[in-house]
Amino acid sequence: MAISRRKFLGWMGAAGLGATVGKSAHAASNKHFEGFPDSMGVLHDVVRCVGCRSCEAACNSVNQLPPPEQSFKDLTVLDQKRRTDAKTYTIVNRFETEAQGQMPQYVKDQCNHCLEPACASACFVNAFTKTKEGAVIYDESVCVGCRYCMIACPFEIPTYEYDKALTPRVMKCTLCHPRLVEGKLPGCVEVCPTEALTFGKREDLLHIARERIRRQPDRYVDHIYGENEMGGTSWLYIAGAPFSELGMREDLGVTPAPALTAGALGAVPIVVGLWPVLLTGIYAVSRRKDKIAQEEQADAVAQAVAASKEESKSELEKVLAMKEKEKETAINMAVKKALEEAAKEQEEAAAKEQEGAADEAQDDSEPKQTEEDS
Repeated sequence: MAISRRKFLGWMGAAGLGATVGKSAHAASNKHFEGFPDSMGVLHDVVRCVGCRSCEAACNSVNQLPPPEQSFKDLTVLDQKRRTDAKTYTIVNRFETEAQGQMPQYVKDQCNHCLEPACASACFVNAFTKTKEGAVIYDESVCVGCRYCMIACPFEIPTYEYDKALTPRVMKCTLCHPRLVEGKLPGCVEVCPTEALTFGKREDLLHIARERIRRQPDRYVDHIYGENEMGGTSWLYIAGAPFSELGMREDLGVTPAPALTAGALGAVPIVVGLWPVLLTGIYAVSRRKDKIAQEEQADAVAQAVAASKEESKSELEKVLAMKEKEKETAINMAVKKALEEAAKEQEEAAAKEQEGAADEAQDDSEPKQTEEDS
């Protein structure tokens, strides 16, 4: 039985809307998740960090990421500012500041695991989840590749596997969540040689940070980055220089991302319901576009082949004409040479004949002696 395009799209839209009923997207809700009270986190003491990049090496090993182009022992990479990418969950950057006796400051950058994640707020398929352990994790099986999370993140952390056309994923630090579930430390924390990274309950980390600032006010800036930024993060920082000089944003405010996006994201369930229709339309347009492109490409190739053949034929005719002319010239030259040689031979023969006749005439003119004369 034939099915019209309108009826097909109608069925797809109904199916999408049906799937949405009773399962509203978390991002569209006006209720904000405020984090787990006993969630864990990491305190990064920038003053203690020496930029050894051991944390980068551990992260690479634990998460089985591709090896870097330059060894983790190569510290020349610190000469330029870097950022995380699909193959690098964490990086260390060096900053020259006037604080701490003009000593460089080393800052580790990775996902800050917000208490109320902007990525989860922007995701209408619940691909991101804030766990009770404190980590913000990602489910690639439900991700549709819209990359709203990358736009929403105020720290510019999530990255995309653009080099994987069939199965691209959003990539970022997981706080080593599988290790946390097993009771282990995050890989970077476990290997840090200067104890610049401390893992524990977030409330305990805040207490440790305040104590360090109180005991050494001349060494630390009186601010715990991540305590309140964007509603708070599970990754906290203390440093000996203003955070604005360490490449960190200080204009984020204290309002969680969901509070800023709830109104706009209220329409997300409608988008989810119409998503199959949208994808079908995009697919049809894409197929049509591809077909036209293929036809144009085939026509262009045919024209190019025809032009090439015509050009080759013209070139061949020119070559043949040139060869014919060269052949004619060579024949004329050979004939001319032969005629010249023949004329020369005739001249030589005539000269010899004249010379012989002269000799005979001379012989006849000379007196002959007889016996009587003698």
